[in-house]
Amino acid sequence: MRAKREFRDRGDVEVAILDALVDRQEGLTVFELRSHADTGIDELEDALAALNDDGLIETETEDGRLHITPDERVVPDPDEDNHEPTFFDRLRERFGL
Repeated sequence: MRAKREFRDRGDVEVAILDALVDRQEGLTVFELRSHADTGIDELEDALAALNDDGLIETETEDGRLHITPDERVVPDPDEDNHEPTFFDRLRERFGL
């Protein structure tokens, strides 16, 4: 699952983090996020700081481990159609293919 469209105009690392968190809403550790975002620790730290400053992630410590979860505003409603049309979708719609 992907983060809501209105939160996709951020940097690549931030969007990758939000998408990973939305996909696993029970929370991820920093190390799990690093593997999902496929980035260095410095870029990950900067992106997490920016997301935290904007209130788009929440953190909690459980059994001595920091878990990061997405804010409710970021998680799309399962009943909404969050599919972004591809180039081919737009062609089919325009020309009735």
